[in-house]
Amino acid sequence: MAIRIISKEQQGYGAFNGGEIVENKPIGFPQDHSSIRPYSNLFYWAHAKAVTDSTIGLHPHQGFEICSFILQGTIRHYDTKLQSWRTLSGGDVQIIRAGNGISHAEWMGENAEMFQIWFDPNLNKTLAQPASYDDYRSVDFPVNTVDTTTVKTLVGTGSPFIMETAGIEVLDIQIEAGTFDLPIEKGKIVSAYILDGAATLEGQSVSVSDFVLIDGQEKIVITVAHATRIFMIISPVDPGYKTYAQMRL
Repeated sequence: MAIRIISKEQQGYGAFNGGEIVENKPIGFPQDHSSIRPYSNLFYWAHAKAVTDSTIGLHPHQGFEICSFILQGTIRHYDTKLQSWRTLSGGDVQIIRAGNGISHAEWMGENAEMFQIWFDPNLNKTLAQPASYDDYRSVDFPVNTVDTTTVKTLVGTGSPFIMETAGIEVLDIQIEAGTFDLPIEKGKIVSAYILDGAATLEGQSVSVSDFVLIDGQEKIVITVAHATRIFMIISPVDPGYKTYAQMRL
């Protein structure tokens, strides 16, 4: 087993509009100075917070699947396919399957927070496909409660979420107290971000904004003393195709 903890200070940093929107980036671009580079079929991961109402202007994307997981507050989205503004709130998720090209803009309300995560779905295929877009509402996702732990499945079994990127599970885990055991399929790597509280993961202490990588594990044991929220992505160690990051080597 290998476990690696990347504190907020070791993550990348970015800002828009003179600091109106700030980001820490567990997986960033080279200029963001993150200690983690793309792996599995995860290319980019940013935790964005709006200090005040702010708009990120129209900008293009191709190939990647760009997912926004709204953690709290309100954001609005515009793109050149829908040509209208759409509103999303805490718990909602959007996906832009960028395909052969799309441009979009985002507005974040004051105190809004979201993860924006780019998945690499095999660009050799997606760059030839037309772009598409979907919103999913918080109430659409299945929730399973075991003792003091609630697991919302954003991507995976029972979720309506559709994406080209294979082998992905995304879980929003809330643990009030005690221990939760999460089985992990062989050949998967776990990426976890601590949103609230503190926990012990496989004997290692983690706290708010820590990013954790775990591989080679059939089960993860999570122990908390107080309410803790963990956002987790389970993805293949080997996606089965050459990713964009590998093609750039």
